Amino acid sequence: MLDVKDLHVHYGGIHALHGISLNVPEGKIVALLGANGAGKSSTLRTIMGIVTPTSGEIIWNGANLLGKRSFEIVREGIAMVPEGRRVFVNLTVAENLRIGAYSRPNEAEAMKDLEEVFDLFPRLDERRDQSAGTLSGGEQQMLALGRALMSKPTLLMIDEPSLGLAPVLADEVFSKLKELNERGQTILLIEQNARAALAAADYAYILETGDIVLEGPAAKLAAMDEVRQSYLGVV
Repeated sequence: MLDVKDLHVHYGGIHALHGISLNVPEGKIVALLGANGAGKSSTLRTIMGIVTPTSGEIIWNGANLLGKRSFEIVREGIAMVPEGRRVFVNLTVAENLRIGAYSRPNEAEAMKDLEEVFDLFPRLDERRDQSAGTLSGGEQQMLALGRALMSKPTLLMIDEPSLGLAPVLADEVFSKLKELNERGQTILLIEQNARAALAAADYAYILETGDIVLEGPAAKLAAMDEVRQSYLGVV
């Protein structure tokens, strides 16, 4: 489905990604793990056309995405939930969700999907006419997920969904990601909580300062001593 090949990204004199390659198969959850500054967000932002790479390829269903603008990439079937949620705090929950469907020509189908989002996130349904800025952090994360889903993506990319959330709320968000995947949603997940990410994912990559240093089935990585000591806090 998605193939990133030999991707290099520079910010001025900083070489942020050193020729990374990764694959996201249809119907799977793939996790991209690593510390702050490893290049995780740069990877997603480059896939979305926000950052222009120095070289490499981003192949989506057989076609190269490089050169496409972000709104065109959304129309191709890729959506991103940004780090920090970034909901429109002065708009209602329902208005935030409808904005997510801006690229869809059929409004009737979009409104049907709006009700499906409310079915997936009942708390959003209860607050549909409430300003997004009054929601809790966990509710805002659900709103950001729902807004991305309103574009009807084939691939959903999520940047740090548990950031700033209490453990019980983070668990709820990961439960929703698993539920989405069980419904057929393909997911590329960035997450600093390696334990939760590896438990949810089918396959994982570990980035260190712009290089992929490990990859493999998530369960296999979770059992490796190197990963357990460096990322899971197991001595």
